[in-house]
Amino acid sequence: MHRNLFTLWLLLLLHVSGCAMKFNLFDRKRNPSLQEGDVRLFGGGVADGRVEIYHDGKWGTVCDDDWDMAEAQVVCRQLRFPGVKSVETGKDYGKASGPIWLDDLKCQGTENYLSTCSFTSWGATDCSHKEDVGVICEQSGSNVSSSDSPYSLDHSISLSDERAQLFDSANSCDFSISVRSVTGNTQEDGTPEVFGLTICTHKLILSQFPLFNASEGITGITVDVSQTCQPHFSSFIRYIYTHKVDVTFSSVQCLHWLAYKFGVMQLQEDTARLFTKILPEDASFHTQVSLYEYAVETEDFVLQENCIQYLAWNYQNLTTSPAWTRLSIELLGSLLLRSDLVVPDEYFLLQTVESWITEKGNLISLETQAELLSRIRFSMIPAKALYNLESNSSLYSTHRNMYREKVLKAFQFNVLLLSNLMSNPKFDREDDDYRTRIYTAEPWSTALTHLQNRKVYRNQYDSTITTTWLSTPVHNSLIFKSNTIRWEANVFKYQHECSNRGVRCESFPSARLAPQNRLTEWSNILFRNRLLLMCQGKYICQVQDFKNTMATLNGTHFLTYPCPDDQYVYHFVVRPEYV
Repeated sequence: MHRNLFTLWLLLLLHVSGCAMKFNLFDRKRNPSLQEGDVRLFGGGVADGRVEIYHDGKWGTVCDDDWDMAEAQVVCRQLRFPGVKSVETGKDYGKASGPIWLDDLKCQGTENYLSTCSFTSWGATDCSHKEDVGVICEQSGSNVSSSDSPYSLDHSISLSDERAQLFDSANSCDFSISVRSVTGNTQEDGTPEVFGLTICTHKLILSQFPLFNASEGITGITVDVSQTCQPHFSSFIRYIYTHKVDVTFSSVQCLHWLAYKFGVMQLQEDTARLFTKILPEDASFHTQVSLYEYAVETEDFVLQENCIQYLAWNYQNLTTSPAWTRLSIELLGSLLLRSDLVVPDEYFLLQTVESWITEKGNLISLETQAELLSRIRFSMIPAKALYNLESNSSLYSTHRNMYREKVLKAFQFNVLLLSNLMSNPKFDREDDDYRTRIYTAEPWSTALTHLQNRKVYRNQYDSTITTTWLSTPVHNSLIFKSNTIRWEANVFKYQHECSNRGVRCESFPSARLAPQNRLTEWSNILFRNRLLLMCQGKYICQVQDFKNTMATLNGTHFLTYPCPDDQYVYHFVVRPEYV
């Protein structure tokens, strides 16, 4: 179930019957063929919830008698989480329906399926639903906490608190919203089991949003939502009254979808930004890719950009993840257009695209293959790799003419002076082929782990300045290979460290990347250098520009993606560009 996170619903169907309107909300990737013994975590966040198991066509719960980490480990393994954090007993995950299928369960901890552990028999129990067990699983490859503490959104400005009182009291309400959910179980007559709630509202308030159709002659609507989203529907309606809501990671997906479907744009935009807090939690990248697909479906361009940016910054890890071959043509194409793509070098990028195309085989037309390959910046490929490209490329013979044209253009870039290139009418200095991405391979990048110093200077305050150096060519073109610049890279923690180096720091920590050569003789080359913050050595959580020679970070709230305990590796990247 966790792999389908955020891939929630496909369509909103509208039916008119008499004076009431009915909405149907379906899970977009719901598996219609549930298997005997499937498990799920219900009512919690990304990786926690009440343990439920599917048997005899119904979802049921599991009693917490004798539960320990061995049983929890089996649940998390079956759901393809890397491990278990804790067993939860007595926690309220919402109202449970259906039978209690398992009791007195005994697992070794090595089983792949919960149903293969030892237990008396299906449905044999002396427990009540108050004893349903819950589990918190570890997230894939990350120590990021998926805390479900609330994040308050407040757009109320000068709205009166009386609107909240009006909703809570339901006085004089004239419009009802019936919210229904299918539990996944079937009743004795074979019909789906449904439970719901009714919310009494006011047409005057809802009329701000036409998709509720709270107009004259309409007395109410019925909204069919997923079982997971039903507990959050009331909070969504209350937001419409108050423009305030507390959002948690377990409610954000539902609030975002409801805001999209009912045209509540401010809530949609703000909940979209909150998704960035959990993007780093899935090292398998299934969540990020699914969330991007969902953002395209809901036409949420802010959310699309957040997802693409994270994938671009962490492209190298993406290419070795289970989600790599699942990327759509459109998503891969969007990544290849970006100059903030973080890769070792352009040849690495070409190799990964070739491998992706080869993996897809005949599913990708030759025309589409050529379109994707044309987005590689061949002029940025190291000259040695260019020279050996024909023999090393898996697709060179398939797209021979295109490769030859691109390679010839790249060789011209490498061996001709830029002034000579400018006289060529085919040379366009604005062409992306002549612009670098963010290359982390030598010689363009160096890394510093703060407090793990390569060179330490002691001063009168007995503090440290972390320093290293690197040498790079003046430009990516091979003709500049013998013209090098030496750079000094620093990380500062305190003001006196900056003062002692003769620089001004606006906040801490601050980073500095300064040339040790004079750059005046290369006036047509501009250095657009970048500072990458890699969190715990696992993922890039921030890409920062250098202004002149300084990059500052004004606290963790300025990070694009969260990083626990501020455990950074600082990557300094030199990026020359001809202007």
